[in-house]
Amino acid sequence: MSSLTMASWVARHAETRPGRVALAFRGARWTYAQLHERVDRVASGLRERGVRKGDRVLAMLLNGPEFFELLMACNRLGAIFVPINFRLSADEVAFLIDDAAPEIFAYQAPFRPIADAYAARGGRRQPLRVELGEGAPAAGAEAYAALAAGGGGGLVPAPVLESDPAIMMYTSGTTGRPKGALLSHGNLLWNNMQVLHALSLGDDEVNYTVAPLFHIGGLNVLTGPLIYKGATTVVDDQFEPRRALAALASHRATAAFMVPAMWAAISRAPDFDAYDLKALRTCLVGGAPCPLPVLEFYQGRGFRFQEGFGMTETAPIVSVLAAEDVVRKNGSVGKPCIHVEVRVVDAADREVARGEVGELAVRAPNVMLGYWNRPEASAEALRGGWMHTGDLARVDGEGFVYIVDRKKDMIITGGENVYPAEVEQVLVRHPKVLEVAVIGLPDERWGEAVAAVVACKPGESLGLDELRAYCEGKLARYKQPLALCPVDALPRNATGKVLKTELRQRFAGTPAAVWR
Repeated sequence: MSSLTMASWVARHAETRPGRVALAFRGARWTYAQLHERVDRVASGLRERGVRKGDRVLAMLLNGPEFFELLMACNRLGAIFVPINFRLSADEVAFLIDDAAPEIFAYQAPFRPIADAYAARGGRRQPLRVELGEGAPAAGAEAYAALAAGGGGGLVPAPVLESDPAIMMYTSGTTGRPKGALLSHGNLLWNNMQVLHALSLGDDEVNYTVAPLFHIGGLNVLTGPLIYKGATTVVDDQFEPRRALAALASHRATAAFMVPAMWAAISRAPDFDAYDLKALRTCLVGGAPCPLPVLEFYQGRGFRFQEGFGMTETAPIVSVLAAEDVVRKNGSVGKPCIHVEVRVVDAADREVARGEVGELAVRAPNVMLGYWNRPEASAEALRGGWMHTGDLARVDGEGFVYIVDRKKDMIITGGENVYPAEVEQVLVRHPKVLEVAVIGLPDERWGEAVAAVVACKPGESLGLDELRAYCEGKLARYKQPLALCPVDALPRNATGKVLKTELRQRFAGTPAAVWR
């Protein structure tokens, strides 16, 4: 078997440490030997149903062992695993099925109505439906248990190259239609080596994974690298702050990756200090900018709380802020990992001077192959051999990278550039603010007005004058909000990113007299 695939790493661990626990889920445990056997059976089941090298297997699954079984079974066949967001609507899923043209559509029973809606459209080549659940599958679908009862033993893995696609992950699609980023076996392998090097992780780690596995952060910030290392992963399919604290404590987890909204929610648990988290060595946050108060909360309690930066297209690691730099370089996402090169460029792709803001471009062996069936978008993103991230960034004199904001979110007001992330880091410190997003709204006088969309803490309310007074001395006048838009909670996608496009659409048509 090729040593390039995740399935091959599990197979090797099954030989060298068969009794080591690979996965834990809902009180059950699977050793590496048991996981390897399960993968072999599922791969045989897929092959019996016609899946071959290069075919797509689309999966709409909650976190659980079946996610890993299907992923690694695809590895063995040289097929492409396509995990998708289980929060998508029927129309959104239909677009992804049409785009990926999978041989298999695997989904869990609660998502049956979405699978039924696609089947009812007719007129298209329908993928084989495979349903996971306790009861009988829907009409026209096959039970996962039947597929997973494949013969196994004797399956000859398909030969794969480092450049062969392993996973197709769709971008979040916060603007326009999502695109399928093709990540090769080599991309995943290089990501793993860079993560392990940057974080000094060992094979004795117990990794807690509750971030959704269909997202590159949940799958490959810590989980993929620690499977490669032969460590243990505790999988959870539901996030709730006290449930997470209990799991971290009871499993004596040593490492965890979560998005900022998750870490923030855990920090607000009133009995946080009642949980024994002494084993927790590595707390990693990413997926969105982390508010400084959240970083300070964990730092203040002695946790090695680190921020990293990456994206789906880079599998995902780009940079990590070392623990010893977290305090003095607050706001930075660290330095590039060992095999990553970064440049900050202007609109003509010319590198700007240190300290100046431009678009972050990345070159590394973990950068994607391209976008599925999107040659023009691939050429644009990967022009000149560099992945153009769409993130505005600067690099300081010591080489630390600061993500200023998303290029598309920058506000131009009165001819001045305003980076929402900078304003948000100030506003989130207001004692009445629970969470905040800064957006630009159309304005006849200034072109765009800086608007603060604010969710207040329970029992609190906030006016624009009070908010602007708080900004005095902290932000230049042109960066201070001209509008305050109150909300109960910010809309987010499954990875924790605030849906600013939705906010701009929601408030753009509101009369100025109401929101000013």
